[in-house]
Amino acid sequence: MSQDRTYTISQLAREFGVTPRALRFYEDKGLLEPRRDGMNRVYSHRDRAKLQLIVRGKRVGLSLLEIKEILDLYKVDQRAQAQTALKRFKARIAALEEQRKDVDAAIEALHGGIKQLESFLEKPAAPAAMGAARAFEREAKKRLQEAH
Repeated sequence: MSQDRTYTISQLAREFGVTPRALRFYEDKGLLEPRRDGMNRVYSHRDRAKLQLIVRGKRVGLSLLEIKEILDLYKVDQRAQAQTALKRFKARIAALEEQRKDVDAAIEALHGGIKQLESFLEKPAAPAAMGAARAFEREAKKRLQEAH
């Protein structure tokens, strides 16, 4: 890919699966700096590379502030940029692993609840309970019809 190649807002939006509005938002936040050709934004290969990093960063849960910090360090010190990115990535992995534990615990609790409910529902219902359930169902239907 040539370094002289330029891109329109719609080309980059389509390529990266974002909206033109998102690209303008990233520009407002100082993440992208396209040049102007009249009223049109003209994105360089560098803008495209930045957008690729922005999209990847967002996908893994980095904030725009964290992404901007990493992008801004490129101009100052690439080694510092790499160290900062590494630190952010490791922190993000730790947070995601903690979330995974929470999700796994929630799934386990739901499986336990399902087993209890299925076990309960396998037993025949008492006739009085069936009558109460039908009455509840009629009342619920009535309220739904009145709501519409």
